[in-house]
Amino acid sequence: MLKGFRDFILRGNVVDLAVAVILGAAFNAIVTSFVKDLLTPLIAAVAGKPDFSALMVKVNGTPVMIGNFLNVTISFLIVATVVYFGVVVPLNALLAKVKKCDTEAAPTTKPCPQCLSEIPLAAKRCCHCTQPVT
Repeated sequence: MLKGFRDFILRGNVVDLAVAVILGAAFNAIVTSFVKDLLTPLIAAVAGKPDFSALMVKVNGTPVMIGNFLNVTISFLIVATVVYFGVVVPLNALLAKVKKCDTEAAPTTKPCPQCLSEIPLAAKRCCHCTQPVT
């Protein structure tokens, strides 16, 4: 029973997921600090203080705090924008370069002149039609 648990925990995808969660939490702290400590003060300097926490509406005498919801929504949009332009766009550009380099690699196969099937470059005889290849 313990051997099965050990095998489950030490499988690559479980360890990879644990590392991803830990790095995600650390990255979340970085992005949150970037938004809270850098972007929000810059927006406040340009547009005035962007704090809507005091904004509320009373419904049948009960206060509904829509200001907090607006603050969280604006913060989410800022975080999503930072993550998209700071992580997703550069990563997609990097992956496109890597993929382009991979597709420009030297060919490893050639067509057989007799049956036109793909065979390795070093082959002296086609594995499909057994014809000699020069």
